[in-house]
Formats: sequence, structure tokens, C-alpha cells
Amino acid sequence: MKRSEINKALKEMEAFIAEHRFELPPFCAFTPEEWQGKGHEYDEIRDNMLGWDITDYGLGDFDRVGFSLITLRNGNLKMSGKYPKTYAEKLLYIREGQYSPMHFHWSKMEDIINRGGGTVLIRVYNSTADEDLDREGAVKVRTDGLEREVPAGTQIVLEPGMSISIQPGMYHDFEVKEGTGPVLLGEVSQCNDDTNDNRFYEPVGRFPKIEEDEAPYRLLCNEYPPAER
Repeated sequence: MKRSEINKALKEMEAFIAEHRFELPPFCAFTPEEWQGKGHEYDEIRDNMLGWDITDYGLGDFDRVGFSLITLRNGNLKMSGKYPKTYAEKLLYIREGQYSPMHFHWSKMEDIINRGGGTVLIRVYNSTADEDLDREGAVKVRTDGLEREVPAGTQIVLEPGMSISIQPGMYHDFEVKEGTGPVLLGEVSQCNDDTNDNRFYEPVGRFPKIEEDEAPYRLLCNEYPPAER
């Protein structure tokens, strides 16, 4: 992705969050220049990859596959003595036409919440013992206190305010229902580890390769400079 595309996506998400009156923590407003002077007092942000994030899954087609997100809080299973939080929280922004590919988590349980905007569609499958899609077995789904079973491959409809609980081993993808507009999603989960706890059905990447055609508006969560003091 070009840096100009990333900057545009971040500003678009920032404006949508403000429109829905969701207040962000101060570190989300740090400029790249301000990050140069941040010391070890901000190691929690660096070590746990808090902050802004863009993913195109390494496919180079952000308008079709990918979305923008912010990790607001997170623990760290590898550094639990220093960071004892057992939970994480994210905001995700997905436009019409964008898609998050089919995947599951080996360890993480998460709730995905429609915080506002359009309608999100989340397709669900169980996984088999060899990590394939179970195309036959009914899927037990929990949505806002309602438990039910749905056929494999059902798209769960989440209007604003609605949520779904995603269990470890449950394959899921998501997209926006056509004609309903962009969506602000919340994610509340156990500790998040995007490096080791994502099993994508089709192999994909994670962070975009960036073409630096202009200065960054915000640093992404994998771009922070090390603390100098």
C-alpha cells in the first residue's frame, strides 16, 4: 500500500469514530515526531502492539480485502509478569466492499460487537480435527444472550448494538451488507496474539508492504521507534 492510502484510511476511521462519539485514549493522537521522544514509560504500547493498524492481508487490494483497526488494550502471554492483563479490546472499521478472510483462533475467545453504522455479516463454520472447514456440522452460536444452532456457513446478521461470541476453533469471516454503509466494530477478547494465534483457511499475510509516497499521519503499531531512555 502507498503511505498516502494508509493515511487516508486512518483519517477516515478517525472521523467515523468521532461521528459515533467514541473517545480514544491519548496515545492514538501521538504524531510520528512525538513518538521519537517517548521513553520506556510507553513500553506497554510498543510491547503489546497497541494503537493504529492497517491490514490488507499482504494481498495488495485493500479496497476489497482488509480493514482498519486500533488495539486499545492488550495483555501479553509471553510477558505476563510485566503485563498481567488477560484481556484485549479493539476497534475495527470496515467499509462496504471490504472483506476479512475466513480464519479461526487456536486460543482466543472473542466477542465481535457492531458499535454503529451499517450491518455486518459474519459467516461461521466449525473446524475439523485437521483444521479444515466442517461443511456439514451445525454451529452453536451465541449472540447477546441467545444460544442457537445454525447450519454450517450461515451468515450471522449483526445490526448496530448486536454481538456474537466467537469460540476458539470457530471459523469466521466478515463483510458489510451491501447498501448499509461502513461499520464500526468492537472486539472484546482474551489476550490478542496476531503473530501466533490466527489460522487462516487460505494463506495470507498480515501487515502491508508500504510505499513511502508521503509522510505518515500516524505510526502503525508495528512502526514505533525503540525507547532511547
